[in-house]
Amino acid sequence: MAALEEREIGRLIFPAGFYNTKARNLKAVAGILLRDYGSRVPSSMSELLKLPGVGRKTANLVRNLGYGLEGICVDTHVHRIANRFGWVRTRSPGQTEAALEGMLPRRFWIPINELLVGFGQRICTPLSPRCSACPVFEHCRRVGVARSR
Repeated sequence: MAALEEREIGRLIFPAGFYNTKARNLKAVAGILLRDYGSRVPSSMSELLKLPGVGRKTANLVRNLGYGLEGICVDTHVHRIANRFGWVRTRSPGQTEAALEGMLPRRFWIPINELLVGFGQRICTPLSPRCSACPVFEHCRRVGVARSR
């Protein structure tokens, strides 16, 4: 990865959103991993957060999938749905991560992201959720839902 041109990395990851920025960060991270970490991706949250373009969501994802370490990966879907269900009342993904850590049993910390991301892409969409097709409709508080399908 470090040997590739940013343009080539961008072409390979297109159509990912912000692919040019991600390509720049991927190239930079590859160089840092080679130089500072013996080509190994670190497992600690603090070391991962030092890498360009890596925030808590990505760091938790690396720790979950790469190392099997517990952590809640909160992206826009997890943040939105946890608030919509009424599980939390938070304004940021970081706050949602902390709130969910305080309420969810640890065995759900890794799978919650995968479960809610797919659900958020297909059913519990941002603007007009498909409440008529929702398997947990009767348990949802529908916080902030003005209209639905």
